[in-house]
Amino acid sequence: MTANIVARRYARALFSLGQGTGDAEMQAYGKDLAALVAVLMESPELLKLFRNPIFTREEKKAIVEKILSQTNPSTIVKNFCFLLADKDRLSALPEIEAYYGVLLDEAKGIVRGELVTAIELEDAKQIEVKKQLADQLGKELILDFSADANILGGVVLKVGDKILDASLKAQLNAMKEQIKRGE
Repeated sequence: MTANIVARRYARALFSLGQGTGDAEMQAYGKDLAALVAVLMESPELLKLFRNPIFTREEKKAIVEKILSQTNPSTIVKNFCFLLADKDRLSALPEIEAYYGVLLDEAKGIVRGELVTAIELEDAKQIEVKKQLADQLGKELILDFSADANILGGVVLKVGDKILDASLKAQLNAMKEQIKRGE
């Protein structure tokens, strides 16, 4: 929980720097962070190293410098990474990058979501559902579709931090609870 709070604070700080310079810079910072995190995810040992207290901050900075030379980010992102190294927060980079993406989406008026159905929807139906939901939200919607036979029927819609569970499985569970209570 604490790591998440820390990651959000650092992401907001970098985002506010980007806001001061413009949309293009905000996008560039996001791309630079994504490239850096992609390198870290390719080698999970690096994240373990960043969490390991045996290594000094200078050693961690040297490693970050080598990684940064591969990704060639902007000066602001380089300095941001060195600040994270100084504060011993490099292990939070994946969470920082993820929350930075959320902030970018909010700034652009984009909402992300997921629609789970019992069976795979055809492309035409996916487009229709996405359009209707985007119209209701009044924002651009990026919607991922997936199928899960365990829900039996209906849909489970996750948009932002809200979940609408209109699945047959959820309705049956609710009925089961009502019967248990004697209603």
